[in-house]
Amino acid sequence: MVLGRQQKSAHIVWDWNGTLLHDIHTVLEATNAAFDELGLPAITLERYRELYCVPVPRFYERLLGRLPTESEWQIMDETFHRHYWARISGAGLAEGAAELLASRHEAGHTQSLCSLAPHEKLLPLLRTYGIETHFVRIDGSVGPSGGGKAAQMVRHLAALSGVEPGRTVVIGDAVDDALAAAHVGARAVLFTGGSHSRASLEEAGVPVVDTLHEAVERAEELAVS
Repeated sequence: MVLGRQQKSAHIVWDWNGTLLHDIHTVLEATNAAFDELGLPAITLERYRELYCVPVPRFYERLLGRLPTESEWQIMDETFHRHYWARISGAGLAEGAAELLASRHEAGHTQSLCSLAPHEKLLPLLRTYGIETHFVRIDGSVGPSGGGKAAQMVRHLAALSGVEPGRTVVIGDAVDDALAAAHVGARAVLFTGGSHSRASLEEAGVPVVDTLHEAVERAEELAVS
């Protein structure tokens, strides 16, 4: 793909969970259901956002006071995902997401999606919400879960022809999204609707916004700065 009139605008790499998909309450429900099954106490949304980080085993380290063993991590990971995917039909897109994606696509601006959600589960969800065609590329996770996004972002951008890192802006809900963007020479804007508290997002040193509309506005500003 060669960029034309959209070259002066940002190429946006969207995160999925907690950004385009408003699933934080589903995540919390699944987390607490898994915790109950594993004999751990439930946590509040505020506590979740205060402690959450990736790689995910470090999140459990913050909860348990130690890193889980490999066997414990496998059980925790499987249990969480079983509960999460059983509840995912109750989640919807973030406010304004569908309209933003459609308007950018119709205007000829490019956007892609890079997510740690399993690729084989991600694609059917995008089709369900009717937004699959708005992206020039979609990459979900194809390996074991629990890792970070930096290596995945390298592969994602390498597969995008004509997209310059300097005009690329990652929009996500986690500090890891900002770190992944910096790793490939891109910019980032972080959205408060997902897994992190505003205070923890602000530690990343990138713009932090409360709506996706604001996120796109800041992305365009960053692309020309």
